[in-house]
Amino acid sequence: MTAAGWGPVDGTVKVVDPGVPGERPARCLAVVDASEKVFAGHFPGFAIFPGVCVVEYVQRGALATLPEREPGGRWILAAVESSRFLSPVYPGDELTSEYVWSRKDGALRCRASAATGRGVAAQIRLRFENRKTQTGQTGETGRAGETGEMGRDTEARSGRDRGTDAG
Repeated sequence: MTAAGWGPVDGTVKVVDPGVPGERPARCLAVVDASEKVFAGHFPGFAIFPGVCVVEYVQRGALATLPEREPGGRWILAAVESSRFLSPVYPGDELTSEYVWSRKDGALRCRASAATGRGVAAQIRLRFENRKTQTGQTGETGRAGETGEMGRDTEARSGRDRGTDAG
């Protein structure tokens, strides 16, 4: 299974192991291609993958490995609760990520780490909320939270976001 979307990155995330909650973490892989559009400005002559792009890949992997799916619902990123960037990510790196899921107060929380061959690049905590889809809705509203646009859905674009706008 792969997860792609629209946002600050062009690549896809491949689920390597969907994991088993409480037993083993989910695992994903993304290759940071040198053709990523963000490298043009970060930084000419010394390309470094921006932290927000690492968060985007982690978020896409989290959505692809959600431990719960409910009919009529859609989980969206409600908050980036914390992020810590520990080492740079460069063009050509394989970014592997691990996800440990928990449930609290009706939300799903994900503790994730992203690493390259040089070690851990980032530690990120995400919170997802289930927003029930409304009958008859179509277009972006039904897919924004599931395609990787870091917490922005139609509500966020219209100024009624109840969560954190991480983008």
